[in-house]
Amino acid sequence: MIYLELFLAFLKVGCFSFGGAYGAISLIRDVVLTHGWLSEETLTYMIAVSESTPGPIMVNLATYIGLSQAGISGAVLATFAVVLPAFVIILLFVAALKRVWNHGCVQAVIGGLKPCVIGIILATGVTMILGNCIRLEENVTADIRSVIVTVILGAVLFIFKYLLKKKISPMWIILCSAILGIIIWEIR
Repeated sequence: MIYLELFLAFLKVGCFSFGGAYGAISLIRDVVLTHGWLSEETLTYMIAVSESTPGPIMVNLATYIGLSQAGISGAVLATFAVVLPAFVIILLFVAALKRVWNHGCVQAVIGGLKPCVIGIILATGVTMILGNCIRLEENVTADIRSVIVTVILGAVLFIFKYLLKKKISPMWIILCSAILGIIIWEIR
C-alpha cells in the first residue's frame, strides 16, 4: 500500500509542479505533511540538504522520502514517479514545439504561468522563512538565531545585488549560511 501511496503522491507532484523545483516545494510539503511522512521541521532540513546536494531538489526530496518510507524500492519508485510526468511532457512538447510555439494561446498560457510560478515560489520562501524564524509552541516566539542568520543572508544578497551590482553564486550563500550556523549555534 505504501508503494501505491508513494507513486501516486509523487506522480501528483510531478504533474503539477510548474516552475521547477522551487515551485514544487509547497506541493511536496502538502503531500508529505498530509501523509504524515515527515514533520515540518524534518522537511525543512531535507529541503536545505536537497538544495545543497547535486541534482534537482524535487528528485532529491522524492528519493529521500521514498527511502525513509519504503527503503530502496520506495526511493526508486518515488523518484520515478516524480520525473515521469516531466519526461512525458517534454517528449510531447518537443515533438509539437515547432508547430505551436508562436500560437497566441500557447504564448498566453506561458504568460499566465509566469506570475503564478513567481507567486508560488514567493509564498514558499515566506512560509519557510516564517517557519524557520518563528516557533509556534505554547506561545509564539522568535528563534533569534534563525532571525540573525536570515537577516545577515538577506543583507549579503542585497549588498551584492543592489550595491555592488554583482551576482552571488548560490554556492557562496550556502557556504555563508553554514558558517553562520556553526558560529551562531555554538554561541549559547
